[in-house]
Amino acid sequence: MGKNKLAKFAEMETLPHVFQYPFAVLQSAGGFPLRGRWHADFFRNDRPIVIELGCGRGEYTVGLGKRFPEKNFIGIDIKGARMWAGAKESHETGMSNVAFLRTDIELLDRFFSEGEVAEIWITFPDPQMKKVSKRLTGSRFLSLYNRVLSPGGRIHLKTDSPFLYTYTKALVELNALPVHEITADLYGNGVENEILGIKTYYEQQWLERGLTIKYISFDPCEPQGGYQEPDIEIEPDSYRSYNRSRHSGAAPSE
Repeated sequence: MGKNKLAKFAEMETLPHVFQYPFAVLQSAGGFPLRGRWHADFFRNDRPIVIELGCGRGEYTVGLGKRFPEKNFIGIDIKGARMWAGAKESHETGMSNVAFLRTDIELLDRFFSEGEVAEIWITFPDPQMKKVSKRLTGSRFLSLYNRVLSPGGRIHLKTDSPFLYTYTKALVELNALPVHEITADLYGNGVENEILGIKTYYEQQWLERGLTIKYISFDPCEPQGGYQEPDIEIEPDSYRSYNRSRHSGAAPSE
């Protein structure tokens, strides 16, 4: 591990709004102390909690926090060195409605109790074209989200992946999930929305290469008997054969 990463990890340990709880730590600690207590013990208000899964550098979490002080935002990722940028910015600017949680998304219900979360943002995740069980908009994860979302809670997916967008759209339609907004070309359609206008580092890269950004917002209310997975053939994303740094033409700093 490079010295730069070590320095970032060390600084993250000192930030009061950063919680680093990989599975091993979660077990040894005997559970996460803020589960069911985020409003009372951390944010100290009853404003809606919005979480971003796979927050990366935290641009979306911080951007949302700045635009909507009437809500609380928590960025979640397993990559601590990436998260450092957003954590540092939000701390230095004195943002009291932003926090970061370093852990696996599969452990979401270990950190939030039933109905504790109002909205979930999924921004530019790996489409997992070969593994349905790992897709963050798949039935396995939707069931997990339902365990922490409040009634009427909403999922937002923003992606550059035609594969993941097509898959998610098919799953939503098959299970008759309520859709609030959907577009296969977010900026080309001229959607005027200050939330959707926040651009992450990788989103900027995709746009510079002429790729379109897709967006879908829906309620993940689980049908009686559970979700059904769409049985369709979806053309893979051809550009995914390259890693992100080669794809973008510039390696992002950690």
